[in-house]
Amino acid sequence: MPAGKPQILYITGMMRCGSTFVGNVLNELPGAVHIGERYFLWKNALLRDGTNSLCGCGLDLLKCEVWSGHLGEVDDRKARRLWGLQERHLRTRHTAARLAESRGRRDAPAEVGELSDAIAAVHHGITAANGPGLIIDSSKNAADAAVLARRQDLDVRLLHIVRDPRATVSSYLSPKQYLERMSAARTLSYWAGFNLASEAVGRSLGGGRYLRIRYEDFVRRPRAVTGKIARFTGHEDISAIGFDEDSSVLLGTNHTITGNPDRLRQGRVEIKRHEPWRDSMSRPGKLAAFAGVAPLMLRYGYHG
Repeated sequence: MPAGKPQILYITGMMRCGSTFVGNVLNELPGAVHIGERYFLWKNALLRDGTNSLCGCGLDLLKCEVWSGHLGEVDDRKARRLWGLQERHLRTRHTAARLAESRGRRDAPAEVGELSDAIAAVHHGITAANGPGLIIDSSKNAADAAVLARRQDLDVRLLHIVRDPRATVSSYLSPKQYLERMSAARTLSYWAGFNLASEAVGRSLGGGRYLRIRYEDFVRRPRAVTGKIARFTGHEDISAIGFDEDSSVLLGTNHTITGNPDRLRQGRVEIKRHEPWRDSMSRPGKLAAFAGVAPLMLRYGYHG
């Protein structure tokens, strides 16, 4: 890791790809901190307009020792402006424009620079509070990642997590707690768009700064895949992570922003390998999902 630069493992991919669980496992690495979906920090914590205002530690974000100091420097007016700028410039649909700017093909709007500085300040604040180490940002936003990756004061690497779209469709049709329901057609459209955008940012990084894994591989061989991710970030030893063979893992406190409600779980957590969509989804539904995004599924190793 370059001296003085916060090291960020930015997780991208489609929502419901397992990033919360993967991030919380990596959170157990010495010096690592999983901050969850930082993209929603200002919306959830200050505007109180997101899906959940709790930190992964169980406290309100405004009362959490990790977030309260930084949030105290941002008033509601600034939070509303920053959230509005994110929606205007950092949606997945903006990835191509942000990549063009990072390659010097066009000038970035001043508002993108303002956003970039504000987001980088969050990461620098986390580093100042926790010391040098790995920050795991599971915001899953390719345009956001493209903006951060071009900064000279951050060491950003991209972890692209792919999950079978049929599992993603099933997850959105049966959401947990505060998560929204989404139609199969919309889910498949998002799945393709998010993953293609993630690949585009990964190609732009080069130099060993992009790694793609499948969530299914992670839950089947969690220790091996965790080791692969850890080595990608420069961590050779994963012995501090409390795996019980490949069946469960011991999780401590995390400080995640939004994400799967399971992020609030601590203690020994079972690593679930079953795929309920195989039983719950009808054969026509499976075929329709496969047909909708078949080329990309095949590229990722998913078959009918």
